[in-house]
Amino acid sequence: MRWTPGGESGDLEDRRGSSGFRFGGAPIGIGGAVILLVLSLLFGRNLFSLLGTGDNTGDRPAVERPVDETPAEHREVQFVSFVLDDAQSTWSTILSEQARVPYRHAKLVLFRDAIGSACGFAEAASGPFYCPDDEKVYLDLAFFDELRSRFAANGDFAEAYVMTHEIGHHVQKILGIEPKVHRYMEQDPPHANEYSVRLELQADCFAGIWAHSTAQRNLLERGDVEEGLNAAAAVGDDRLQRMSGRRVNPDSFTHGSSQQRATWFRRGLDSGRIGDCDTFGR
Repeated sequence: MRWTPGGESGDLEDRRGSSGFRFGGAPIGIGGAVILLVLSLLFGRNLFSLLGTGDNTGDRPAVERPVDETPAEHREVQFVSFVLDDAQSTWSTILSEQARVPYRHAKLVLFRDAIGSACGFAEAASGPFYCPDDEKVYLDLAFFDELRSRFAANGDFAEAYVMTHEIGHHVQKILGIEPKVHRYMEQDPPHANEYSVRLELQADCFAGIWAHSTAQRNLLERGDVEEGLNAAAAVGDDRLQRMSGRRVNPDSFTHGSSQQRATWFRRGLDSGRIGDCDTFGR
């Protein structure tokens, strides 16, 4: 992908130097966060929210240290910043032109190992995620190493797909799709997985819409499309189940099969239109 290093995005929150978490003004460590997570699961409530102040500062780092990074990681941060800014600029235009809806920027939080968010405690092992409660994308750069080594999804455009998929969830919230779908999931638990799959596939399609814009602006290089398609297929539920030694069970899918994910990414890439990403009407 053709891109130019240009420093860090204003929408980037770098918490790689954080130690512990601060909830409602009181710092707690990883151990305390794990206990809160277990209790939250036992009682079916997000107990992290009880420690907050209601001003979206519940996940502030307790101790901030200088970030120790390699030159390669520094370049990775610049690439993340470029894709983040480019994707949000692109969606500002697309939502205005195609949906007559104003876009509001999400934040992207870089962390290492574990972090607290408005959606609860998360570890790097859970992979990148979007939290609709605070409208932030959370990313541990180590996931990109795993993307290459474990999933054989190489190339910068594979990384860009991962980020723009999460930004796609932010677009879904802005359009009112995400909250509506989660209400359906709560009201119809037997079909919750099916709703989840359709939501994820639409985020794949939205990632494709961003990719379409990069093609229009001559940012794509040879092999970029294949990298994006390969990354989408690499994280399909069927492939992940096989990799873990389990039998493929479509009823347990939450993100879609490899074929579905690649197909919907390609649909957005070819079309560039929100209307062609209706995974719920197909």
